[in-house]
Amino acid sequence: MPRKSPRSRRKPGTPSRLPAANRPRATPGKRAARSERARRAAGAARPAHAPKGARGVARPARKARPPARGRRVAPPDPVRVAAMLHMLEDLYPDATTALHHANPLQLLIATILSAQCTDERVNQVTPALFGRFPDAAEFAAAPPSEIEALIRSTGFFRSKARAIKECCADIAARHGGAVPRTMEELTALRGVGRKTANVVLANAFGIPGVVVDTHVLRLALRLGLTRETDPVKVEFALMPLVPRDRWAAFSHWLILHGRRVCVARKPRCSICPLAPHCPRVGVTASN
Repeated sequence: MPRKSPRSRRKPGTPSRLPAANRPRATPGKRAARSERARRAAGAARPAHAPKGARGVARPARKARPPARGRRVAPPDPVRVAAMLHMLEDLYPDATTALHHANPLQLLIATILSAQCTDERVNQVTPALFGRFPDAAEFAAAPPSEIEALIRSTGFFRSKARAIKECCADIAARHGGAVPRTMEELTALRGVGRKTANVVLANAFGIPGVVVDTHVLRLALRLGLTRETDPVKVEFALMPLVPRDRWAAFSHWLILHGRRVCVARKPRCSICPLAPHCPRVGVTASN
């Protein structure tokens, strides 16, 4: 009688002992590693010493290296900074804000509108806006759609209208309709950051402050005055480099120089008086 194969002797209904199609066959040395990982996941203690020649036992973890210390950045040369300040002052002796305003509230609102927009466009919009809403209480009570219609051409008009309305509501409720005179009180208003607060403090109240907009941020990096890219960090990095009484003027100088000479894409280095003192950080093409 011929001998039957093990598969033919299996009783009907007995599950197959062959590996499933989606389960790979075990390879030598992997079972111990899997069991070790299972013990570690379950919280079991690892063996203090693995037997010699044992396969699949994980090696002890290496000691973590201490974090690398940041490279120190040398501050800019004071002589070079002083020479650039003197040249900028000669180039732009009457530099001031280009935003038209008659009082601190109008300057505050115009500064909010100037985000991602030119000062010329803001000056075209604000006469009708300020004529319709003369004070903070009027802005706070105005329908958002009415403010949006008047500032639509400045871009991002919905978010700007909300910021103006909420800011004026805070001024009317907390400060009696008068714009506050401190950095802490201004930045506590909804929709007001350090840049807007510095513009108002410097130009409306004569309180020094470094205004860091896109031009100041770009030129501070290009002139090698700082390596920071965050506007707040750039502000605090520039403050010790410039005398306090020239903080506001310095911001206006960089803004005008960035618009007229040191433009973003192709700066006019051939006609720039700062060229002998400028490291031209990040400049790849110039005129």
